[in-house]
Amino acid sequence: MSTDKARGLVIIPAYNEEGAIVDTVKNIKENAPTFDIIVINDCSTDGTKDLLEKNDIDHINLPMNLGIGGAVQTGYIYAEENWYDIAVQMDGDGQHDAAYLDEMLNRMKKENADMVIGSRFIENEGFQSSGLRRAGIGFFTRWIRMLTHQTVTDPTSGMRMVNRRVIEFFAEYYPKDYPEPETVVSLLKHGYSITEVPVQMLARTTGESSISMRKSVYYMLKVSIACLIASWSADLSGGKRK
Repeated sequence: MSTDKARGLVIIPAYNEEGAIVDTVKNIKENAPTFDIIVINDCSTDGTKDLLEKNDIDHINLPMNLGIGGAVQTGYIYAEENWYDIAVQMDGDGQHDAAYLDEMLNRMKKENADMVIGSRFIENEGFQSSGLRRAGIGFFTRWIRMLTHQTVTDPTSGMRMVNRRVIEFFAEYYPKDYPEPETVVSLLKHGYSITEVPVQMLARTTGESSISMRKSVYYMLKVSIACLIASWSADLSGGKRK
């Protein structure tokens, strides 16, 4: 599939992002105007829904809170059903800069990659997250390398671009919560290619992360086990692509 005239969609999962969602969409429209946008409103309890309607932003309102995995998969199902060639996942809190999308698309084309991840840790510039979270990210980088024999420097990054093959894969299979490291393992073990480009991210200025300090231990255990299961599952299936 040539990326020269590819139809691109930005998927933005949003839960209680009234403080940032309008500026997030504005950033995409200004810096990546060729991409369509769909916001997946994950049953927000604040003014997110009203702002999306007031500003005429294309969105899907989920009838119940599905969590990050369910919201993102909704976006991939939408991309599959509407025949998009490229899909980009970006957070609704304004941490990701759409100015990098052209570079990510160029890298996808140059390397014929299935997924391109925006990584904070190639050039180590911009917002680097807390020390505790950086340690956790480093752990997942080593764990994924052990399982797949490939290195991904920012496996928890929510800024990702995928091609049509991965859109179809994710529309059928996507983890429920904390999905980023698990999907990296699943893609690599099924023979898909992943590359990274250096990006700078911004610190969240409004709202709060879905991963609180008290959830950190659960997060590490759950995701580590989920990555292991994803690796075993791929091995049992022979690592066949769709």
